[in-house]
Amino acid sequence: MNQRTNLPEDMRCVVLIGIDFDGPSHEVGRGIAPLGKHSWGNYSARCGVPRHMDMLDGHGIKGTFFVPGYDAERHPDTIARVDQRNFEVAAHGYLHEAWELGLEEEEALLRKTDRILRDVIGKPVLGWRSPSGRKSDRTMAVLKSMGYIYDSSDKDYDRPYRLRFGKGPDDVIVELPNNTYSLDDFPFYKFSHTPPSEVLGQWKSEFDAIYGHDRFFVMSLHPRAGWGSGTPSRTRALSDLITYMKGHDGVQFMDYRTFAQWCQQHRDNLEEVSFA
Repeated sequence: MNQRTNLPEDMRCVVLIGIDFDGPSHEVGRGIAPLGKHSWGNYSARCGVPRHMDMLDGHGIKGTFFVPGYDAERHPDTIARVDQRNFEVAAHGYLHEAWELGLEEEEALLRKTDRILRDVIGKPVLGWRSPSGRKSDRTMAVLKSMGYIYDSSDKDYDRPYRLRFGKGPDDVIVELPNNTYSLDDFPFYKFSHTPPSEVLGQWKSEFDAIYGHDRFFVMSLHPRAGWGSGTPSRTRALSDLITYMKGHDGVQFMDYRTFAQWCQQHRDNLEEVSFA
């Protein structure tokens, strides 16, 4: 591996904001009826996603919404509006699978979700994030066969890279690793119950360190109530972070698709690692 991913000077820091829809699929996939105290996922389509879109539009920036297929079936109008407002729709499992999948079951669910999302938005889906962190070389092969150009599931690096999953010349996909601890709202709001003001401070500190070194800032957010960022005060904390980042020179906000396409076009700028 080379020592560093080379970004041009005008990309002083690339910021990718990924929003994991995680609606009622999260509960249904675990055999829980999404009602009463388990109804938090329904907040995504009704409040969290519209609020996030309005906030991003207010800043004039793009984001990527990773959507489970079941949630797209339940809320097709919401997913269609995400696309109509020029935000990217990417795949995120079918029932936010948290169980071990056999190869045939996994492929069937990957293709099922892809069909659902394509039918809703009327265009190809180009990216995927594992709903539970599980994946294999077979997963990547299926995604590549469907025309996907990137994955954002790994937590093993601070910068984008080319992931080789097979021996063929085209057995490569762009990996956009995501930090699911310090740059994810889930641990703060689910486990430590951190106030939004303190979460904002943590994220600013993370940005300061990344801006000065790795130049690749990837957020994983959830528009749910409960442990998500869909509520007003938590969305405002995210908005305040964006304002802070916009105050720095050379920060470029992109959706995942656009940056993955840049990575494809500048393959020599990226390191390559292999499953083997």
